[in-house]
Amino acid sequence: MVQFLQAQRITPAAFAPYGQVISASEDGQGYSAEDAQLQLDQGIPRFYIMRLHHKGRRFSRITRHLKCTQCLGSLEGKDWFIAVAPPSTADKPDLEAIAAFHIPGNCFIKLDVGTWHAGPYFDQAFVDFYNLELSDTNITDHDTCNLLQQHGLEFEIVSS
Repeated sequence: MVQFLQAQRITPAAFAPYGQVISASEDGQGYSAEDAQLQLDQGIPRFYIMRLHHKGRRFSRITRHLKCTQCLGSLEGKDWFIAVAPPSTADKPDLEAIAAFHIPGNCFIKLDVGTWHAGPYFDQAFVDFYNLELSDTNITDHDTCNLLQQHGLEFEIVSS
């Protein structure tokens, strides 16, 4: 069964249960709560550019990282989408709490430790994203819930 998620335009308040929205600040501004509050102390930080190819907006798997925060942002100002659910200690996300966001290309997001996420998704042929996580995040800290297998569910992000 496919459930449709209406993507909402991202705002700091709407995204707060999942992490932070980080936008440009003037050069010279001191460190503040508006800066990404990172947790990268359980390994070697890895900052890299990943190229993702268009694969639609439908997903049946959702992942979380329990050792670190993760920052994602698109290059070249391209808009994109992500689905998220709040961090939890359970082996699966709260299905009723899964939300989708439309993220403009002029900001990035920081996912809190344990935030469930699916994406990035986008409509272009490919998008380059910068990604800040740990060097072994995708090997040792990749907890995935197969929603189709466990609940017979797929989700699709839609926008107006």
